[in-house]
Amino acid sequence: MTTRERLLGVLVAVLWGLNFLAIHLSLEQFPPFFLVALRFALIAVPTMLLVPRPDVPLRWLIGYGLGFGTLQFLFLYWAMATGMPTGLASLVLQASAPFTVVLGSTLLRERLDRGQVAGILLAVAGLTVIGVQQLGTAALGPFLLTLLGALGWALGNLSSRLAKPSKPLHLALWMSVVPVLPMLVVSLWVEGPARIAQSFVGLATPTGLLAIGGLAYTILLGTVVGSGIWTWLLSRHPAARVAPFSMLVPVVGLLAAWVVLGETLDGVEIAGAVTVVLGVLLGSGALPAMRGRAAAEVEPHTAHAP
Repeated sequence: MTTRERLLGVLVAVLWGLNFLAIHLSLEQFPPFFLVALRFALIAVPTMLLVPRPDVPLRWLIGYGLGFGTLQFLFLYWAMATGMPTGLASLVLQASAPFTVVLGSTLLRERLDRGQVAGILLAVAGLTVIGVQQLGTAALGPFLLTLLGALGWALGNLSSRLAKPSKPLHLALWMSVVPVLPMLVVSLWVEGPARIAQSFVGLATPTGLLAIGGLAYTILLGTVVGSGIWTWLLSRHPAARVAPFSMLVPVVGLLAAWVVLGETLDGVEIAGAVTVVLGVLLGSGALPAMRGRAAAEVEPHTAHAP
């Protein structure tokens, strides 16, 4: 990966880390399943009208939308609505990175060099340190729901990788079409029309305006910009090379939740966050010691990836 591509990976991590605050604000107004449907519907409508469908097999478009869009956010929003702390949610969801690496190696036969393996293990160790410190603030149910969201993200990563779009932003936008109908059905079934209608009452209040602002951030920066860059990176590099950048998300998410929401963050967690950063640098080939080996082992494989 080039320095520019690594910086773009970091930018996505920042955008997605702050996205957890935006989701928190929106969940103060809207029920979780309807919020997922609304989020993607507001992207899907203009996309279908203005953006050509990406030149990828339909199965990978649907797979990306079901994994990344539907399963990830169904379980994440459900977890956060039932008590998962914002900062901890940003951490646990990053289990998607090791999930992606394992699935990519197993299903796509993507080769891992020693730098990637060491970096991923180091980042996972850092996440584990933070998780042990934070786990006492969350019940088991929301924790497991967030893990299921991480698995959905990993499955979406593989579909995006296999799609190999010539225009990654088109794939990121059209992915948003897939979750709308299933999430609307789930919302009507679980939350009901009355609860949905009630969520539109009081939009002019401070809570309502913050919810709208959070939704706008999630749509424009979290989905269009963040997912667009992420899809582009996945189209150029093996999933195992890109996925570690997602482990920077909880560093941003935990710090933002600490500053804005007053969620606790101690010295051990800060040390864990630093470990995550080092692991991502190593796993992405950014550290000079691994750069030559990564280029030698990964790039030829990229050109022949399935």
